[in-house]
Amino acid sequence: MKRKIMVGVIAVAIIGLVVGGYYMSRSRNNASEDGNVTLTEVQKVITKDLEDNYPATPREVVKLYNRILQCFYNESYTDEELQQLGDQARMLFDEELLENNPRDAYLDALRADIAEYREKERTIRSVSVCDSNDVVYKTVDKRECAYVDVSYFVDEDKQYSYTYQTYVLRTDEEGKWKILVFYQNEGKFDE
Repeated sequence: MKRKIMVGVIAVAIIGLVVGGYYMSRSRNNASEDGNVTLTEVQKVITKDLEDNYPATPREVVKLYNRILQCFYNESYTDEELQQLGDQARMLFDEELLENNPRDAYLDALRADIAEYREKERTIRSVSVCDSNDVVYKTVDKRECAYVDVSYFVDEDKQYSYTYQTYVLRTDEEGKWKILVFYQNEGKFDE
């Protein structure tokens, strides 16, 4: 009797191991079915729904734009993903900036800039966006504008430097903050 119980326990254990091994193997091979897919940073940015989840503040818009920039210059991606990243960036642009940068011309200029960046072995090591309290708001031509300062810590062939830019945003008809222009600063802001 004890022998039958022992054989039964061993049989159940073996069946458990086989079923458990099958389940683990299947879950690894079909991770997308279970929603346990690990997305790359590029894929996370591309899949961000800006129609329904647009950043609420000028600072958040600039932070997202710089996340896209870091994908452009620091990550690996296909040409299709580059185009999708470019489309995400363009969704953050003011209509005036979009008019001055048609999609195809924008993507061509972007590809050239990325190629130059990589040729010079540049990497954006970190990005620092000014605090919310440091965002400057002004009314220009009866439209609300915001000025957001950003610093970039860049590695170029083991030579490190800081670059400073100011992003000017204004609200569109829906009240969304859009990037109108950005320009490089010589000075430093408090980070």
